[in-house]
Amino acid sequence: MHPSNWKIGLPLALVTAFMWALLPIALKGLLDSMSASTATWYRFVGAAVLAGTYYGWTRQLNLRQLFERGMLPLTIIAVVGLLTNYLTYASGLHFITAGAAQIVIQLAPLLLLTSSVIWLGEHFSSRQWLGVAMVVAGLPLFFNQRLTELVSGANNSYLLGLGLIVVAAVGWAVYGFFQKKILGRAKPQDLLVLIYIAGTLCFLPMADPLSALELDWLGWGLLVFLTANTLIAYGAFTKALAHWEASRVSATLALVPLLTLGMGTLIGAAWPGYIEVEPMNWISWLGAAAVASGSLFAAIGRGR
Repeated sequence: MHPSNWKIGLPLALVTAFMWALLPIALKGLLDSMSASTATWYRFVGAAVLAGTYYGWTRQLNLRQLFERGMLPLTIIAVVGLLTNYLTYASGLHFITAGAAQIVIQLAPLLLLTSSVIWLGEHFSSRQWLGVAMVVAGLPLFFNQRLTELVSGANNSYLLGLGLIVVAAVGWAVYGFFQKKILGRAKPQDLLVLIYIAGTLCFLPMADPLSALELDWLGWGLLVFLTANTLIAYGAFTKALAHWEASRVSATLALVPLLTLGMGTLIGAAWPGYIEVEPMNWISWLGAAAVASGSLFAAIGRGR
């Protein structure tokens, strides 16, 4: 851990926030020309090649320990959890807007915190309970213009999309929970590179790699961006934690859903035919702010 330096930590945290905020917008645009499984497969291929090459060249990989007798069950569950997250998140974006996906996926860290309380004996502070309450209250406010059709079942495709994003949140929480146990004996890059390799192999039967040949210049740009996004975002995130307090990095990343909504609104106004934009009124924005603030309070715990 380097001495705290916001001049380095803040820009790196903002890079991570913008990359994660742009992710669903770019993925939503690509899904018009490519299936979710194919887009996900390309993301894993790019990450496996680039990360595997870098960490292998610098001799920072030791995958063998992940397959030891005591570690293998934990490794399998963590891998399945994150693969589920990637695929169901991309699939859910077929049916709902990028902004809605970013709001619902905020359930993931709350599910992780809840599982840590139940199975790891961790304790919630009053601030974290307030955060949970704000997220629970913010979700119906955000979807206030869709509540009638969601409750009546008039929009089954949107309900399916929301359900897939909830499954994605559960998958990420499962990954995060077992990652906590694994990282006591292995390095983060070991688990991530293994997941990239596993994703490349598991999603290949469902993918259609040759469909990339039919992409136009925009499609190729989105595919390259999505392939690089994970590595850039997680690299900046790791460096930010090395130079700045984790609570302040978490506070910066709480902006992600609001950034997605803001950029989606701007893109929708400037380029109406690119992606569908979530209909927003002042109650929706209030709900989005409540969800983002609740995620922040839950994440920083007892920190200042």
